Amino acid sequence: MTNSSYQVIARRWRPTQFAELVGQDHVVRTLGNAIKMERIAHAYLFVGPRGTGKTTSARLFAKSLNWEKGPSMEVPEDSEIGQSIMEGRCLDVIEIDGASNNSVDQVRDLRDECQYAPAQCRYKIYVIDEVHMLSQAAFNALLKTLEEPPKHVKFVFATTEANKVLPTIVSRCQRFEFRSIPVDLIVDKLSQICDVEKIKVDQEALNAIARMAQGGMRDAQSILDQMISFCGKEIKQDSVLEVYGLVARERIVKLGDHIFEGNFEEILKEADAFAVEGVDFYRALLDLADYVREYLVSCMKDGKNSYPEQAVRVLDSLREGEDLVRSGLSEKTNFEVTLLRAVEAGKSRSIDKIIRQISGILPDEAKKKRVSSKPDLKVNKKGGANSPKEDISELVVSSSRYDTPSQNSNELEVNEESNARVENVEDMHEKEAEDISNKFQEKENAETEKPRKSKQKRQEKDQKLIDQRSELLPDEVKQILQEKFRAEFVSIEKIDSDLLI
Repeated sequence: MTNSSYQVIARRWRPTQFAELVGQDHVVRTLGNAIKMERIAHAYLFVGPRGTGKTTSARLFAKSLNWEKGPSMEVPEDSEIGQSIMEGRCLDVIEIDGASNNSVDQVRDLRDECQYAPAQCRYKIYVIDEVHMLSQAAFNALLKTLEEPPKHVKFVFATTEANKVLPTIVSRCQRFEFRSIPVDLIVDKLSQICDVEKIKVDQEALNAIARMAQGGMRDAQSILDQMISFCGKEIKQDSVLEVYGLVARERIVKLGDHIFEGNFEEILKEADAFAVEGVDFYRALLDLADYVREYLVSCMKDGKNSYPEQAVRVLDSLREGEDLVRSGLSEKTNFEVTLLRAVEAGKSRSIDKIIRQISGILPDEAKKKRVSSKPDLKVNKKGGANSPKEDISELVVSSSRYDTPSQNSNELEVNEESNARVENVEDMHEKEAEDISNKFQEKENAETEKPRKSKQKRQEKDQKLIDQRSELLPDEVKQILQEKFRAEFVSIEKIDSDLLI
């Protein structure tokens, strides 16, 4: 005999108090302070991803406002009005589905009904879910009532797409942003549920479920409910991966390393294995992008590479391929193309990075002997060892093969023959080069000193004129500006007297 009264985990574990709401502490704090300070607005807009607690928070807020001894954040479990609101039986808390009640006539009926006083509660509260589905005419019909509703009426709107809500509606509401719930908080909540339900589950399985939920607690609880039906009282990671077509974390890390190394053969082998196992290629691509991001953040935190350019380019390429894999005709082909493009993108390097590498690997001895910073020296590239104008800054460098995370990014070879020639020329003509450089420096200093003195005189003249003009101000005005506003007179501007009030 089947149990017709069974409720899924997402409904049985729906929060009944604000303290049970996970990951939305900023919303709980703001609404709690509004109740304590008696600053309750007439309209609220709850915005955020699916399954993050928007509709639940609307019910909890309605219960806090309307229970017998309220308003207060904590409501006793035995409150009759509180129970009726949470179960959807209260006549004064009206929940409306915006997707199916989106016509202007239905909104006009709502506008007429809200004029009547509540039957048993303190406030009549309208909760409109998916409010962005209302038509343009329906929004316009609601504007006037939303701006100046009766004292006993409150509105709570919930939506996953705030950009589709009219700005005139948003401006009349207090907006609350519901955030995606972090993976660790989802895992903690699922562990609590499994303990009460007496379900044995691996930590890796919980992590896989939390990652798949993408920040939604309701999605995570629904997945857990399905896995209990599939596995019974014991859930393992392999079962979760099998049911939902996920890839183990270890394989994602290996695939990321193959991309950094440019190992095309292993990449194609892994893609073939994914196809045989029935893996969700789009989900695998998202997990791979998350791994590359974690690697990027790790490199920057360790300080080993101030700007790991290869990881940035690979991540950009993976992000660009998401739409291709999700909406393309052949997921496997598009997945392979995206990974191969990521490899090629990682191989390319910018001119700035090459210059930084070249300047960073020159030997210290060669750096000391360079006089390229002395611009007055004339280079005679045809001169031999006896030429005083030999190009002593000329170094020939060659770049190593493309660097990967496991390779030394500063691996460059300096031409030994060129270095020997530099040392020979430097020993013979060091004194002559130094004399030429000193003369150039003296000339440069003389040229820069003249405009500097001229600029200083001009500034002194301007400041003198400003001081003279400021003395013409009335003493009362000057005292207010200096003492109250701490004003300093730095310029003189002509003001149209007609614009002064």
